[in-house]
Amino acid sequence: MSSSSGRARRHSPAVYRRRRLVLLLVLIAIVAVVWLLIARPWSSGAAVEPADAQGQDAQPVLPVVSTSPQPGDASSGTPSSTPTATDGATDAATDAASTPPSDATKTPSPGASAAACTPNDVTVQAVTDKTSYASGQDPKLSIELTNESDQPCTLNVGTSAQVFTITSGSDTWWRSTDCQSEPSDMLVVLNAGQKVSSSQPLVWDRTRSSVATCQAKNRPQAAGGGASYHLSVEIGGIDSIDDAIFQLY
Repeated sequence: MSSSSGRARRHSPAVYRRRRLVLLLVLIAIVAVVWLLIARPWSSGAAVEPADAQGQDAQPVLPVVSTSPQPGDASSGTPSSTPTATDGATDAATDAASTPPSDATKTPSPGASAAACTPNDVTVQAVTDKTSYASGQDPKLSIELTNESDQPCTLNVGTSAQVFTITSGSDTWWRSTDCQSEPSDMLVVLNAGQKVSSSQPLVWDRTRSSVATCQAKNRPQAAGGGASYHLSVEIGGIDSIDDAIFQLY
């Protein structure tokens, strides 16, 4: 037997070059796939988040209590916010009367033909958010008014024309005008049949008010234990038809 039969066949240099080229192409392909998975160049056109999702401040929404607008009503004026009474030290700023009703139509021009509202035209109702308050809960007070006539009429519903009064028996405990600051006027037109309410309630801090104690830090606290209190309101010279009665515990 020839001695050459025991040796492995040796390939030509061209075969080795082709094998190295194939191996190099495979490595390049693997690197390319890995790069595509990491870089993800196709995602560069992704949708941008909405402006509000990127931190843009949302517009505040003013609360509006139940209303019954009539056909053809104009858009309402923007009410101012109503502070919450906390203690005697801040009453000069916080005992202001409740925010004017928000859905009444602002009086347009001096030539407006609507007559002034009278007690025969408008009914005013005193409203509390509850009829019974546990210890630590402060009553929230509102005004509700309805034009019962078949004609529009003009009424001043500004804080200068609002009075909230809380009594217990013959004792007047609290009056919103005692420590009111910077009262303002707001003439509105109430359409026939229109019913509007305070846009924000006024909060009573369960203390006795008087013009002499507006800056006092400690005012007498209203009695609890189931004591009954009456809320009456006046707006634009028209008194509420009934008192809102509630109890404090």
